[in-house]
Amino acid sequence: MNINDRLSALREVMQRESLAAVIFPSSDPHQSEYVADHWKCREWISGFDGSAGTAVVTLENAALWTDSRYFLAAEEQLRGTEYQLMKLKMPGTPTIAQWLGQEIRNTRHPKADWTEVAIDGMVSSANEVRQLISDLRREGGITVRTNFDALRHIWKDRPPVPTNPVERYPLDYAGETTASKLARIRQALREHHADGMLMASLDDIAWTLNLRGSDVHCNPVFVSYLLIASKSATLFVNRSKLTPDVLSYLKTEGIHVDEYENVKSGLKNYFEYNILLDPDEVNYTLFDLVKNHQHSGTRSPIQIVEEESPVKRMKTIKSPTEIRGFRQAMLHDGIALVKFLRWLKPAVENGGQTEMSIDRKLTALRAEQPLFHGTSFDTIAAYEAHGAIVHYEATPDTDVPLKPEGLLLIDSGGQYLGGTTDITRTISLGPVSDEQQRIYTLVLKGHLQLQNAVFPAGASGTQIDALARLPLWKNGLNYLHGTGHGVGAFLNVHEGPHQIRMEWKPAPLVAGMTVTDEPGIYLTGRFGVRIENTLLIVPERQTEFGEFLQFEPLTLCPIDKTPIIRELLTDEETGWLNDYHAHVYAALAPHLDADEQQWLSEACAPL
Repeated sequence: MNINDRLSALREVMQRESLAAVIFPSSDPHQSEYVADHWKCREWISGFDGSAGTAVVTLENAALWTDSRYFLAAEEQLRGTEYQLMKLKMPGTPTIAQWLGQEIRNTRHPKADWTEVAIDGMVSSANEVRQLISDLRREGGITVRTNFDALRHIWKDRPPVPTNPVERYPLDYAGETTASKLARIRQALREHHADGMLMASLDDIAWTLNLRGSDVHCNPVFVSYLLIASKSATLFVNRSKLTPDVLSYLKTEGIHVDEYENVKSGLKNYFEYNILLDPDEVNYTLFDLVKNHQHSGTRSPIQIVEEESPVKRMKTIKSPTEIRGFRQAMLHDGIALVKFLRWLKPAVENGGQTEMSIDRKLTALRAEQPLFHGTSFDTIAAYEAHGAIVHYEATPDTDVPLKPEGLLLIDSGGQYLGGTTDITRTISLGPVSDEQQRIYTLVLKGHLQLQNAVFPAGASGTQIDALARLPLWKNGLNYLHGTGHGVGAFLNVHEGPHQIRMEWKPAPLVAGMTVTDEPGIYLTGRFGVRIENTLLIVPERQTEFGEFLQFEPLTLCPIDKTPIIRELLTDEETGWLNDYHAHVYAALAPHLDADEQQWLSEACAPL
């Protein structure tokens, strides 16, 4: 079925169920950013495959909300369908509740009196659904149904829930035993006056149990829940995924195992009197089940402690072992990147290279490195105008040949046993315009201003975000995506709760965290520029005013100097760039052959 046929089939279901609208978020039962194919409902019903977005279908119309990273991609993918693109955070864009209120009030359908909207409570967080219920109530008494999977009967070839095997993560890379992590978690729970918690976030579970999987593309996680009590813990997971070695390991660690679908009964049998549930992590259905459940034989309900999961912040502060693994991963990644960059320009000049072919080449070079376990996300190889599409991914229909001119934006990363990498470089393949040089240099200035910042411990990413933007703002330029995100230790490439972005994110920045630095500018139909390193937060100094922190770049790869307008850089910025390149050369050169060393020496030569 094409998208419009799918909408017709959905509306038949809606009429049978007396529904005015159905909402399709992007998430799964664990509030994952990237989800297994089984839960790609929004993509199936809309055709839009970005990682963030919400589709809404009424009896007469359809709309899709997404953020600035995907405006251009969504416009292209929604073309020829009924969907109207709603650009989040742009003036004049209604909220989902506002749009639904207007649509339901103005519907000309014979069932115009229907005012119930469906959203699957199993794939929507408790906070999201509660906010939706409140917002729709204000739009004229619209009610919300949460116990309905609208695609259950019409998505005939829906992929099953994945059953890929789970593997142990060696302690030599994890750096801390599961027993130690559980002890720290239980201590944090006591501080919140909670006896236990339900952990739903897949990367949190993988980190806690020192296990890894492959259920989600590019993310080494496995579909599961972890229910922790004061003296016990139960992993809800498809048992067929667990090898005898993993089962034996879990038994040794005191972790009980139950089937994935039994999490509801597990919550009903929870024997403690209070439980921490993160309303941004636990889905509405499970949250509501606990809220309305009473202890067996009593009238006493389980008390819910609504707090952020303590595991999130524990996981973001890397141990010395994890930091060592990151350095090892960045070294392997840097070697592969130097080999790739040395190959790139001559290959383009010889002809026959496209966005997709260079993606394959880069992945192949990474795969030659020790401890490589695949890419950390699908590579963005975007030439010229495609570089203005923030999360562009080449397809056979969009793939274009590369010419020895203009700018190529490459955003890529690898999964290595010790750590996860994320890097963006914008490369001049030959002559570039004056405008491209100017934009490139301004983005580089923003990147360097943030990378070399010094800030007080406990500052949030929002408080330093402007450092990367100021050189751009002074020239009437801006970007709407975040400036930086956390990076997992052989886990998800996007890790929070800390972020560097304009929107208020209160999570403090702490020594030991990893975070990216990736300002960019995107000129629709012309080109885009982004420069990204992954950074480690480290102590800078201690004074009478407290502890101060700084960033140490972990990424080892030269930044293209060719498009730089030297006069736009301050002496301090030039010195920073030269110091970074000296560091890159010193780290990588011993691992390269003579020709590669010569290329790297030139790429890292001082300005």
